[in-house]
Amino acid sequence: MKNIDENSIVGSIVADDYRMSSVFVKFGIDFCCQGNRSIAESCKAEDINMNEVIDALKQQSENPTTTRTEDYESWSLDFLAQHIIQKHHKYVTTQIPILQTLLAKIVQVHGALHPELKQIENLFNISAGEFTMHMKKEELMLFPFIRKMVITKETNGELPIAHFGKIENPVHLMMQEHDGEGERFKEMAALSNNFTPPIDACNTYRTTYKLLKEFEEDLHLHIHLENNILFPKSIELEEELSKNS
Repeated sequence: MKNIDENSIVGSIVADDYRMSSVFVKFGIDFCCQGNRSIAESCKAEDINMNEVIDALKQQSENPTTTRTEDYESWSLDFLAQHIIQKHHKYVTTQIPILQTLLAKIVQVHGALHPELKQIENLFNISAGEFTMHMKKEELMLFPFIRKMVITKETNGELPIAHFGKIENPVHLMMQEHDGEGERFKEMAALSNNFTPPIDACNTYRTTYKLLKEFEEDLHLHIHLENNILFPKSIELEEELSKNS
């Protein structure tokens, strides 16, 4: 693993080894939406002891009981984009109606004693609508252009012209929308004590919180793959193709 110090970029650390994400989650450091910050910047923003974070990262990297995850950094951009659609977009599309049904049910049964449930339901419904539109933009506009660039490099062809100009334009928009989703889930987590069911929770209540927590964890990986790997590498590829054209 690369040497880790105060200047190491959070997103790059996780891109190199996704096991490191658990350390950042433990310390409350956002590695997906704010992955462009250094360890020093992240710790200062969250008022966290930087040396403790660095020590924990080094211990995690040397932990023989944790298995390295997929080496996403080595994947081709078109393969990574397709993986995101098949795994993460499909997961979101499947889970949204399930969670909406469960949330509506527990709001009806437990909402009087737990008014935060209605707030969580409202936030999730906003997120469901916004993120569904977000994924469509990626699938219909951004990801097809990334595939075209990969083919252009493989065939020594001409750089395709996109109606949105440089790829950094839609990338910037997608990252802004990621920030919005991240903030909504932070608010939901705060309202629910990090999706911890109260002592009087029924099985449906507990299942809903469990699925919301899993949804949040998938969202973190989903956004990380785009913000810290797919998007910056796509910008680099476009710059490379522009120089060669």
